[in-house]
Amino acid sequence: MRILSLAPLTVLELSPPDMVSCAARAGYSHLGLRLHPVMPNLDASYPIIGDTPMLREVRSRLADTGLKILDVEFIPITPGTRVADFVPMLETAAQLGAAHVLAGGIDPDQQRLAARFGELCDTAAPFGLTANLEPISLFEVRTLAQAVSVLAAVDRPNSGIVIDPIHWNRSGDTVEDIARVPTKWLHYMQLCDAPALRPADVAGLQFQARFERRIPDTGDLDLSGLLRALPRELPIALEVPMASLARTVGAEERARRLLEATRDLLRRLPDADGAPQAGLGSQP
Repeated sequence: MRILSLAPLTVLELSPPDMVSCAARAGYSHLGLRLHPVMPNLDASYPIIGDTPMLREVRSRLADTGLKILDVEFIPITPGTRVADFVPMLETAAQLGAAHVLAGGIDPDQQRLAARFGELCDTAAPFGLTANLEPISLFEVRTLAQAVSVLAAVDRPNSGIVIDPIHWNRSGDTVEDIARVPTKWLHYMQLCDAPALRPADVAGLQFQARFERRIPDTGDLDLSGLLRALPRELPIALEVPMASLARTVGAEERARRLLEATRDLLRRLPDADGAPQAGLGSQP
């Protein structure tokens, strides 16, 4: 059965333990956790790295619900990044049973960025983690071509690329560009929708990506084309922040609506023989 995971940005108002409970009640089998902030001025910082009471509570709720951790985030690869500083985060990810760690490229020096990302891959490997670079339209590594170039230079068996539809679209990438990404680099993807009209400036793009995405199949992105171009069983992290809706609809209900809409979209995608896809029943 295809994995559908609740990404932390979707319900970022919740603490990590409450994210576990929310995802389980909404019907997910997997969850992502933000162990390191993407935007320190906006993201809450929780005491979850190391042997802390919160980490123990998260592990307890995972055990009680049967929920699994798909990925943890976020490691920024900047000119000043010291990969060794993230070892405690990777250790915590391993304790949680995570499979993947997410990173973004924020260094204009591509050679240095590739060296740091390669170091991250090597550091993550003993913890059983893949290291995944997400092309983000606000960062230096913003296109699939740039991410492919980094991974080709790195050449590590646990390296990967994560495609996020809003950044894929806003960076000008197309369905045809996906064919240039080797399947071995695709460990999971993100999913959301957005209006066709792109924000006029960086501030608008940042606001939309951070606060106001749309539930899949309620916007204008070519999600069907994107999904058909990717491996059928690729796990999906549902990353759909909806700040306006959150004013009146709680996290659990938003997560449930998102899950149901995504299942409906996937069921309508044709299989190889033209039939609707199977394997999208209720999650355990």
